Amino acid sequence: MSEIVNNEIMQGNFIHDFIEEDIAEGGRYEGIGHAKAVCINFATAEKYKGMCNLRMDDTNPTKEDVEYVDAIKEDIKWLGFDWGDRFFYASEYFEQMYGFAVELIQKGLAYVCELTPEQMREYRGDTQTPAKSPFRDRPVEESLDLFRRMRAGEFPDGSMTLRAKIDLASGNFNMRDPVIYRINRMHHHRTGDEWCIYPMYDFAHPIEDALEGITHSLCSLEFESHRPLYDWVIDNISAPAKPRQIEFARLGINNTVMSKRKLRQLVEDGYVDGWDDPRMPTLCGLRRRGYTPKAIRSFVDQIGVSKVNSIVEYSFLEHCLRDDLNETAARAMCVLRPVKLVITNYPEGMTEEFEVENNPNRPEDGVRTVTFSRECWIEADDFMEVPIKKYQRLYPGNEVRLKSTYIVRCTGCKKDEDGNVVEVYAEYDPATRGGNTPDGRKVRGTIHWVDAANCADAEVRLYDNLFTVPDPDVGDRNFLDYLNPHSLDVLQNCKIEKSLVGAAAPQSFQFMRIGYFCVDNKDSAPDHMVFNRSVSLKDGFKKK
Repeated sequence: MSEIVNNEIMQGNFIHDFIEEDIAEGGRYEGIGHAKAVCINFATAEKYKGMCNLRMDDTNPTKEDVEYVDAIKEDIKWLGFDWGDRFFYASEYFEQMYGFAVELIQKGLAYVCELTPEQMREYRGDTQTPAKSPFRDRPVEESLDLFRRMRAGEFPDGSMTLRAKIDLASGNFNMRDPVIYRINRMHHHRTGDEWCIYPMYDFAHPIEDALEGITHSLCSLEFESHRPLYDWVIDNISAPAKPRQIEFARLGINNTVMSKRKLRQLVEDGYVDGWDDPRMPTLCGLRRRGYTPKAIRSFVDQIGVSKVNSIVEYSFLEHCLRDDLNETAARAMCVLRPVKLVITNYPEGMTEEFEVENNPNRPEDGVRTVTFSRECWIEADDFMEVPIKKYQRLYPGNEVRLKSTYIVRCTGCKKDEDGNVVEVYAEYDPATRGGNTPDGRKVRGTIHWVDAANCADAEVRLYDNLFTVPDPDVGDRNFLDYLNPHSLDVLQNCKIEKSLVGAAAPQSFQFMRIGYFCVDNKDSAPDHMVFNRSVSLKDGFKKK
């Protein structure tokens, strides 16, 4: 589903308060990032009947990846948001950025610096010592000449930078004459070899916002200390607009890592099966696991917007998914670890049909027909020859309901030479069709099953947390030391209802008594069905 979060659900927050102060300005909102940032930006634009731009930062050509850009577009559309014709690249403004840099030099607010990167770090100073540069008082005309020659490619990479002339003694190190241009001879995927100097993001970002008419630029909290530089750039160039930057806390979730560098390491070193591995906290990974746009948007809305970083329990994300899938997912029966149940008094060769609801929460989804015969598949865990205390499933002498069909009484089992149960035996009560008990006797256990004469094999993948501890990357920890060796359990030859054959991604099902599963969008095929567990039935989230 991709329905829009309505205004009643999207509660007010400090971002909305800021915007309502400035509402007379109208205009558009800028935003890109992962799910929380995307939802905040686009939903805020919807709330104020504004527009949200989608912009790719390609100021650093070494980091550009067309596949990554396409993935971002796909993820945002999947969440239910649309940017219309407001898709931009930072590189569209390279010429204007260069012009604004020249303007700063002409005003005496920027200069060409010849410090090497090592010298730059050495002269940066500390909280007690101001930074320094012997080139800070370079004449305007000399800096203008050198900057033009930098653009013309006369100097080697790293030999010169253009720095804003602000305050070498500032307590905010971002304001200590930050670099706003550097020489970098890298082929750019959009501009080719036209440029050999590129603007730094802190200089480019406010200019992009101003040129696009952005009124409120929403970004994550780590940019809060960069806001004075954002405002300084806007205040000192002939900007066509004066956007306002507002920061919010990033999303943190336990039992995973959110750093792109660490996620890339997991992918490149083969710890996971690509960026869309269902254990990854990426939108494409969550989508493959069976998460829905509605669940993710509900999660983002309920955790709210804050100025304080915090960690959210993964179980709450699962809680939001259960809420959605409970209402929308079709019900089906699947046996993960099958053992055969033989109903010894059921007529051989006879087959019955039973109608069962597809989803009790959606009567409009109707019913489906399942067949029942003498031999069925049941879960191996649903039989114990010697039951433990309070065990209510099959054991010799005990009765259970076979979901929607009959009550059966276990009479015994057959084992192989190694002592493993290969068949369970039971007798059915014909008077209990539909699971009813006309005589009023109590039957405590109900188990699911699949007709052995009318089923198919499937591969089922059971996913768990990627890490064994809530905070695998804090302090000096090597996050790889806490990888969960049981984060994926692949089961072959599971038994599914025949009706599930041919189901296509992203269809989701509640496998009765087991959990919510979806058809895998990469590996599943009609002749080899693959299902991923999205979330178990048990709700591990508890309100504090």
